[in-house]
Amino acid sequence: MSVIGAWCAKFNLVREKICTLLEKVSGDLCKTLVIAGLLLFIIYIFHLNQPSGQSTKYFNTFFLERRAKKLYTTTNISHVVFGIAGSANTWRVRKPYTDAWWRPNITRGLLWLERAPGAENFPWSSSSPPFRVSEDIEKFKEYNRHGMRHAIRMARVILETFREINKDARWYVMADDDTILFIDNLVELLGKYDHNKYYYIGENSECVASNYDYSFQMAFGGAGFALSFPLAEALAKHLDHCLMRYPTLYGSDHILQACIADLGVTLTHAQGFHQTDLHGDISGKLSAHPPVPLLSLHHLDYVEPIFPSMNRYEALNHLMEAAKVDSSRLLQQSICYHKQNNWTFSISWGYSAQIYEKIHPPSFLERPLQTFYPWKGTGRPQYMFHTRPMSRDPCEAPHFFFFESIEKAGGSEIISSYVRRSPRMLQACGPSGNHTADMIMRIRVISPATRFSWVSTNMSSLHRNECIYTCLTNVAFFSQNGRRECCDCIRIINKNVTEVKIRGCMKDETMA
Repeated sequence: MSVIGAWCAKFNLVREKICTLLEKVSGDLCKTLVIAGLLLFIIYIFHLNQPSGQSTKYFNTFFLERRAKKLYTTTNISHVVFGIAGSANTWRVRKPYTDAWWRPNITRGLLWLERAPGAENFPWSSSSPPFRVSEDIEKFKEYNRHGMRHAIRMARVILETFREINKDARWYVMADDDTILFIDNLVELLGKYDHNKYYYIGENSECVASNYDYSFQMAFGGAGFALSFPLAEALAKHLDHCLMRYPTLYGSDHILQACIADLGVTLTHAQGFHQTDLHGDISGKLSAHPPVPLLSLHHLDYVEPIFPSMNRYEALNHLMEAAKVDSSRLLQQSICYHKQNNWTFSISWGYSAQIYEKIHPPSFLERPLQTFYPWKGTGRPQYMFHTRPMSRDPCEAPHFFFFESIEKAGGSEIISSYVRRSPRMLQACGPSGNHTADMIMRIRVISPATRFSWVSTNMSSLHRNECIYTCLTNVAFFSQNGRRECCDCIRIINKNVTEVKIRGCMKDETMA
């Protein structure tokens, strides 16, 4: 008889004896105890007959799967609460920025003002978040030596928001009234983290000087940042006392970072948050976004309109047209080549496209063109990333195209169009074999109609249980794959329109 057969015979004998015993035992409690004992006996026998360590791995996997389902499949927009720090003095001009992303009857949160808004704001717009007037902070007067006038009031937005809205909340996202959030991407990112643990998720400034003045461990408030529920709860409990410990820190985000550090929590960096501590034309930065989901933009009042021939509000709404169709690919850079003409294409989906009259590697193109200048400071390095200087070299200066329109083609593809900004006014790149791109007036980009997955492409090669364990122990692995999509230049139409198709990269495929 086999080992399994012998085990089954023993189990049947035990089962018969227990059934006989149950017939003699009366009372629900006794039956419950006997059944529980039977279950424990079965687990013991199962464990005894497994190779060393295998049963432990099985049960670990079982509980990890249950935990993974709870953590990573259920977070949605209803679990996120937004606390927006605003001012009655500037709400009229800031309102379009908040309204661009706020979804009435879907998003939950509050706009906090220092006083009731003026009569010109009523009736209150249904497209804006509901507002509250912040509590009086007179009791903190002797502790208010901050460089930012409203630092204490704005720091307490998390406390006041938590007090008003905490049912079914998993995350609290803090932002300013001129912050633009891309909430589908944000919810997807937050869903990869365990909201039952302490998380402080955000990003530094783009400028070294700003981070040096405040903290390299600080999430800049204008970019927005996220706090998990238990961290928000702990912060709300201790915040007023913490405000008294730090009376001289400059701004609200610096105060909050210090109070969060007191709770033993450090910053989890998310590059998709953008403080935009820049001036001038930021198209160079937006055209070379890192391979992470776009989460926010800020300070659009302090830079040139992000699209040519539009004002700031028109330019933002134009960008949101692409975001509404596919926010997962917004600003994502794809690089491909037309080898016959020695052309390089750099596509920033939903925003811009560039043609270079020379083959350039991705390591060159992923550095933003420095079309902008820093928020402050003239020391070097100025930025937290490498840049490329603007050049009049025809082999390094691109032809610029900007997003014009978008449409769905059938059920499987999206077609976005990018039109030339202006003539480049340079001669063709000199080396033999290169061809001018002056005649190209439009680039049509074909992309999948499905959202781009930020789950690691390597995950498909893992065993399902290994995948779940890895997701739980290394959130960064789960939350972004760190690889750009690839693309192909598929044809040139009538010598003035180029079609580029974005696709997933093949295993081990190189872009150069």
